[in-house]
Amino acid sequence: MSQRHQLSACPSCEEPLESGDLFCGACGYDLSAVPPPPQDRPTMAMGSPVGGAVWPAAPAARPPAGPPGDRPPAAPAAVRFDARAADGGDFELPAPAPGTTPAAAPWEAAHAPVPEGAPQPGPGAWAPAEPASPHATSAPGTPYAAGAPEPPTAPDRASAPDTPAAPDTASAPDTASAPGGAAPPDVAPVAGDPGVPDPRAGGHAAAPAAGARVCVACRAGHVDPDGYCENCGHAQPRERDHMEEELGAVAAVSDRGLRHHRNEDAFAVSSTALPDGSPAVVAIVCDGVSSATRPDEASAAAAAAANESLLASLPRGTHPQAAMHEAIVAASEAVNALADGGGQDAGAMEHDPHRHQNAPACTLVGAVVAGGLLVVGWVGDSRAYWVPDDRGGPPARLTEDDSWAAQMVAAGLMNEAEAYADERAHAITGWLGADAYELEPHTAAFKPDRPGVVVVCTDGLWNYAEGAEDMARVVPPDAAARPLHGAQVLVGHALDGGGHDNVTVALMPFAVAPPGAGSA
Repeated sequence: MSQRHQLSACPSCEEPLESGDLFCGACGYDLSAVPPPPQDRPTMAMGSPVGGAVWPAAPAARPPAGPPGDRPPAAPAAVRFDARAADGGDFELPAPAPGTTPAAAPWEAAHAPVPEGAPQPGPGAWAPAEPASPHATSAPGTPYAAGAPEPPTAPDRASAPDTPAAPDTASAPDTASAPGGAAPPDVAPVAGDPGVPDPRAGGHAAAPAAGARVCVACRAGHVDPDGYCENCGHAQPRERDHMEEELGAVAAVSDRGLRHHRNEDAFAVSSTALPDGSPAVVAIVCDGVSSATRPDEASAAAAAAANESLLASLPRGTHPQAAMHEAIVAASEAVNALADGGGQDAGAMEHDPHRHQNAPACTLVGAVVAGGLLVVGWVGDSRAYWVPDDRGGPPARLTEDDSWAAQMVAAGLMNEAEAYADERAHAITGWLGADAYELEPHTAAFKPDRPGVVVVCTDGLWNYAEGAEDMARVVPPDAAARPLHGAQVLVGHALDGGGHDNVTVALMPFAVAPPGAGSA
């Protein structure tokens, strides 16, 4: 009995799937209605890279006439790397045949004489190898960006029968030494076969201009504004897949995680000055609601709007707690605007397959350190923690979730362990968005009496360190002195734990107020 084809991602929303899933956990798509794909094995034929260039393998051709014993030995076969190989290891390129020059063998093989009546090979393609994008996130053993479609099927040159051997390399031009990989000017066409096309003459993308973004798959084509290679069509890694930012007194890191096809978190960190000249440091972290439309746009809009509001109100002398309240209201208005088509043109909205879903939505948590105060504000289930530098002191969670589990505990219907073990635990009861029941910004002000760090994070982190004591254990001891490193460690902790969600964290050191300033 044939088994049902197992999809790796939902055809509707691209959410990664697990073995045995019948419906998409994000959008509810019925996976049983998807027909199995044709049985093929997409491959890419690769030659030996020499001198920083990727050269084409010899095109398959008919064997020369004559008895088998008079035929030249077969040339080394091109390497076929299957992107779906089960071993997941690195591929190996073949060693050059004895008596051949690695730089010349591909050139000669491409220019081998073709017997009369045999089909002429098409133009080859080559391009200088460019360094991969710093944002590329490739799976082990896979030279393509994570989340990008597999390469189109290429001819299986490794299995081409009777591939003619390359002639003696002694007379081959040294193409590796020419500028840009081009042949020297004194190279003449192959004698007796002027009709053989030059593989450099066409079939390849022009070299990208200086500063242009280069495809991480073919390493030759330009990347268009939509994020796809104009040469091979591969989707490129998005900049939001992994983001880091560090200021003098705050740092943040965000990562897509290991299961989601995009990063729906966003953050903003900044600093300004109060009217008296003292510094004020801001961190905002937002988590897009995956079941809503365009959650990535919602989180980005909310983080930017809240940050801009705080940078405008704090220098005017607005109390940090009031400024935080105003910032959450501004963030809510920015997300509400997306429901009216903001962020996309009318044509894109008309063809948006998710346009009938609920409005864009996200959660928000923010913190401000200013004038000896620590002010936090939130809507949803993103959290803020206090971790003292002296781990002998008690850590604390500074926020209360707007979630089903928190409501059950607050009502006395369940204890915390029972509530968070329920499958409904993370259903949020408060969020930013046009379809929110009622906006209720939460704010609180604290005045710690000892130095420490404030951890501002999404549930992609606190799911792996839920309690205040758990969070204190995973925060590095030197987090106050090295906030970026500390944020990187915390994101790594979530990824090591499974990375089932996007994970974002900001770390803000809090210095002790001078003696006599008072304490809480």
